[in-house]
Amino acid sequence: MPFFLLNLNHFDAPISLISKKKGGCGLERKLKLVKRAKKGDFEAFQTLIHEEKEKMYRMAYMYMRNEDDALEVFQESLCKALTSIHTLRNNDYFSTWVMKILINSAIAALKKKQKLVSLSNEALEYIGTTEHLQNEEQLDLLQAMDEIEEKYKTVLLLRFYEDYTVKQIAAFLNCPEGTVKTNIRRGLEVLRSKLKGVYFDDRQNSVV
Repeated sequence: MPFFLLNLNHFDAPISLISKKKGGCGLERKLKLVKRAKKGDFEAFQTLIHEEKEKMYRMAYMYMRNEDDALEVFQESLCKALTSIHTLRNNDYFSTWVMKILINSAIAALKKKQKLVSLSNEALEYIGTTEHLQNEEQLDLLQAMDEIEEKYKTVLLLRFYEDYTVKQIAAFLNCPEGTVKTNIRRGLEVLRSKLKGVYFDDRQNSVV
């Protein structure tokens, strides 16, 4: 395993990675770090990843539902990002670029297994936006998420679990904002038809 992956802290306590902390480096400083990282500055790359690792791990876990698999996808994504950062065209989009790598790696890992990882009760610890639901309803929601098409699952996770805007999701997926909105609406419709007894709040009904 590459040393730089081991050098990222808190890997022995994944729960610490999923706390939604605010803050981080300013935009100007971040752009400078991206420029340095593209020139091969490894410390700059590590600093950038330190700011992104929490949301990346959360997303990996939402796909894999298993700590070991999530970490494997997370680390594989970092390797890909490190070796291909020179291909990043717009430095402003480092965050969306690295998250897209993570999502693609997670989807590839699931396809390789030929089936979704089975749901475990442990996954409930990582869901922040369904705290108002009872445990049974949470399980129903997570199981339904596993059963819908990837294009719907991806936009719903980004929109309602990671709080990304439609514009940001469109940048992630390199598709029109209208397509994102359509997939969110259709994804919610599929979830409602599967859940029947679980109701979405106003925020979850919104796609903007």
